[in-house]
Amino acid sequence: MGVEINLLENYPHTQRDISGRLICKTKEDQKIACQFGKEFFDGSRNHGYGGFYYNARFWKNVVPAFQQHWNLINGDSVLDIGCAKGFMIYDMQLLIQGLQVSGIDISEYAIDNAKEEVKNFCKVANATDLPFADKSIDVSISITTLHNLEEKELVRALLEIERVTKRGSFITLDAYRNNEERDRMEAWNLTAKTVMHVDEWKQFFNDIGYTGDYYWFIP
Repeated sequence: MGVEINLLENYPHTQRDISGRLICKTKEDQKIACQFGKEFFDGSRNHGYGGFYYNARFWKNVVPAFQQHWNLINGDSVLDIGCAKGFMIYDMQLLIQGLQVSGIDISEYAIDNAKEEVKNFCKVANATDLPFADKSIDVSISITTLHNLEEKELVRALLEIERVTKRGSFITLDAYRNNEERDRMEAWNLTAKTVMHVDEWKQFFNDIGYTGDYYWFIP
């Protein structure tokens, strides 16, 4: 198993109205969000992001941490699993000269509206069946995506990451460390189907043989 490491330390933190989400959230909101279509990305805040647009301040300060962690250089390949509109891989390609980037997302809407500069490197696909050959990717990254799968699907997705990745991987998942954080997660969550205590996640990784690095999203 890999290590618990916060490679997103320099990602900007935003204020979340968790109590407001809990009051307003309905089963219909969750149903719409889980379609991962236009409403999730660019519709009402009740259904997701409330507008998903590129902003350089998000990933440009994170990419150097990725680069240093894996010593990424010209010719290396990186896969973003759950790439949405490709913003992260756009900044990675911009800041690491010669980096070969790929992205997959289950959302046809996100891929259709991906950033033009990386649109040709993004495709619609499921994390449970990655369209890449064995050990063909140097580094795989998945940010707040895999917890949207049922547990059995999540096992398949992590094994797929193991299959296609040569050097290392990093994932972030919805999690909690105590009852207060669990309550906050339940209030905030729209799409996650698998949420665990951090110790349960670690045991889960060990049981299935996931060897990559990891960290948590805790609102």
